Amino acid sequence: MPAPVATRTAVVLGLLAAISYDPLVNIPIGPLKISPHGVGIAVGFLAGARLMMPEARRKGISEDAVFTILIRAAIGSLIGARVAYVVNHAGDYIDDPLSVLRVWEGGISLLGGIFGAILLALPVAKRLKVDAWKGLDAAAPGLALGIIIGRIGDLIVGDHLGKTTSFFLGYRCPPLDVATASPCGSDSFPNVADVVVHQTALYDMLLTCGLLALLLWLRRRRRTSSTRYDGFLIIVFGAWYGTGRLIEDFLREDLRRFGLTGSQLTALATMAVCFAWLAFVRRKPRWGHWEEPALEDSSEGGPTMAEPLREE
Repeated sequence: MPAPVATRTAVVLGLLAAISYDPLVNIPIGPLKISPHGVGIAVGFLAGARLMMPEARRKGISEDAVFTILIRAAIGSLIGARVAYVVNHAGDYIDDPLSVLRVWEGGISLLGGIFGAILLALPVAKRLKVDAWKGLDAAAPGLALGIIIGRIGDLIVGDHLGKTTSFFLGYRCPPLDVATASPCGSDSFPNVADVVVHQTALYDMLLTCGLLALLLWLRRRRRTSSTRYDGFLIIVFGAWYGTGRLIEDFLREDLRRFGLTGSQLTALATMAVCFAWLAFVRRKPRWGHWEEPALEDSSEGGPTMAEPLREE
């Protein structure tokens, strides 16, 4: 006779919880060692830029301007990711301050990278007369796609492994002679094989897949009065992703201040601003309107410079 549904479900969940694999931390190519984590970040950035391009054109932003801004954003993301991590883990660098420069040894912050990219790209956007909020809206789905691909790299190397768990999406630690990018276990079970831990990179990837689907739907649907303003998509991105990171980091093993990680504090501030804007302001931010106003035909006595369109 067939097993009861509850029994079959328990067996399936048990198998899922037992799923494990040996991470691939480095790929040796001659004298070099290539990290799938770094490859994931690079491919994610390029894929996100490709997704951004058609929407940027639709918003009147030239490809040359997009490429110039993205180059500066790439530099800003590297600087911001490292600076944010070092600031949050400053105690680790007191004895060897020069280790701050050894980025290849690990230690970056995704949220720091996002803010670094934006901060370094904005002056270029201003110089090129690109409206900041149109550009950020065009970039929002690509940013989500880049995170998803980057998280695949995290999964390959076994990074961001968290606290012990019995959750069916947990990761079973490999044998002790198999390297992982982050310690597999917890304070109670450090580097112990056959322990199941939270795989927070997987949770982040799944939540960001939902965010990408939402952003693409919002971008394609007929705009309503509540979603018409420039900046809406990037604000939705901040609200959703900030919420996800706030929840996920409770499952991580990381340095905490006031009970929260550095990423959680950043995510909390981002959430507060974005949710408040979506709930109460609901219009395009006043700052960052750098595009050149379009010229109107003055043959019928109209003005030579178009009046800015009022947002509804």
